[in-house]
Amino acid sequence: MRAELHIETKLRDGITYLKKSYYTPPFKLADVREDKKDNTLQLMLMSSSPGILDGDEYRIKVDLDEGCSLKLLTQSYQRLFTMKSGALQHLQINMGQGSSFCYLPHPTVPHENSNYTSKSKIYLSDNCTLIWGEILTCGRKQNGEVFIFSRYHNLTEIYLNNKLIIKENLMIKPAQINVNAMGQLENYTHQASLIYLNETADTKLLKSYINTFLTEQNDITYGITETPKNGLLIRILGYKGEQLYHCLNQIAQVINQTKTPAYA
Repeated sequence: MRAELHIETKLRDGITYLKKSYYTPPFKLADVREDKKDNTLQLMLMSSSPGILDGDEYRIKVDLDEGCSLKLLTQSYQRLFTMKSGALQHLQINMGQGSSFCYLPHPTVPHENSNYTSKSKIYLSDNCTLIWGEILTCGRKQNGEVFIFSRYHNLTEIYLNNKLIIKENLMIKPAQINVNAMGQLENYTHQASLIYLNETADTKLLKSYINTFLTEQNDITYGITETPKNGLLIRILGYKGEQLYHCLNQIAQVINQTKTPAYA
């Protein structure tokens, strides 16, 4: 199945609103913003499908006008079902000057023999703020499906004024590469990453807050790196998808705080 989703936002009196949306099955879109005076538009991406199936091709495009702020939420874990030929997703984000975008989807769960490729391109203008996350699990651990998917490939490219500044290329083929080897997952079963970019943020202060928060978490290991442009890249390894999802959302809250971290 080929499915498309297009979101376009505009700014009116300082508040972001949904100017236009277009989607085909199985996609659905819901406005879940509780405070209508809040500048940030919150949209939930839903699907009538139980997950991504063999032969699926998803194309998602988000256009943010100048000054807009959008938080895109997901409804549940993303399941990748057993496949023969594979499935593909293309995602493109276009951010106008001074816009803000946050996307922290639920963890992805690849089933046995699933074969999935996701390609994301994010185009930032000046003074944009980006919070972008990803969580990959080993599969349905309770069913004994631990790293028995065929292939998972996630390529993320981030551009600032059409110049490539960050490229994330995650490729896992458990049958060919030992995921427990040194330099790989080293016996962890879940991994999360978060990219934060903001030209005016105090990244050293944020790094200190985030480091304190993650140090207090159990059964994880992590690293925090400052990006070439003003921002942070955070990688976390653990054993539970819900825990890592909680960590990314708490980190996002820390980022959105200006004085005190959200976990205090």
